[in-house]
Amino acid sequence: MASDLRSGIAGGLAVHTAEFIVSSARLTELHECSAVLRRTRKRAEEIVDEARTLLAEAERHGDLERAYLLRDQLEQARDRYGQVLTAYLSLTRKINEERQEILRAQMLRERLSGLSGVA
Repeated sequence: MASDLRSGIAGGLAVHTAEFIVSSARLTELHECSAVLRRTRKRAEEIVDEARTLLAEAERHGDLERAYLLRDQLEQARDRYGQVLTAYLSLTRKINEERQEILRAQMLRERLSGLSGVA
């Protein structure tokens, strides 16, 4: 019976180790995506700032037609920036969830390995 318990614990430990490896790989991929989105977000901010500057310039020069077009482009840039920001925040949330899952798996693995030493 004790050997059944030990083999059950060892099997559970192997499963949790495999889950930990998969979670760690997913977390690495999420971090890579986050880096790309962070750069995209910064570039989107720059585009919004550039559009705002061009609009202000057109308004200062009294170029109403150009200002009208630039106002539309500024709104589009803001919308796209909002989409990128939403994606970035969602990904950040997912990274935090994945970290929590890894911590839970580590704690469970440590608990299981501690049990196998007792048996």
